[in-house]
Amino acid sequence: MATKKEISMTGFAIVAYAGDAKTDLIAALEAAKKGEFVHAQKLVASADQAIAAAHNEQTKLLSKEAGGEDMDVTFIMVHGQDTLMTTMLLKDETTYFINEYQRIDKIEKQLGIHPTI
Repeated sequence: MATKKEISMTGFAIVAYAGDAKTDLIAALEAAKKGEFVHAQKLVASADQAIAAAHNEQTKLLSKEAGGEDMDVTFIMVHGQDTLMTTMLLKDETTYFINEYQRIDKIEKQLGIHPTI
């Protein structure tokens, strides 16, 4: 069974990884707005790694606590899962907008339009 310190540290790690992912996703949107699509995709990939790391932390704690009924673990897991779900939704939206920026960029190039962003 995990100690309260381990539970707390896991919760902080999950939120930190999710925060790193959100930062990368916001930067990816900004890069896509500027037409830097390769850089945007690299930032999304970095966010994916942070999301996976958060999920791994969560899984490690759950495997330690299998069968336990510790409310602290339940709170950390619910809070962590909520944070991860929000981050994954942001990733989906970021990917959608990057694709749209690419589509618009392609159309503008075909039409000979040079936007000033």
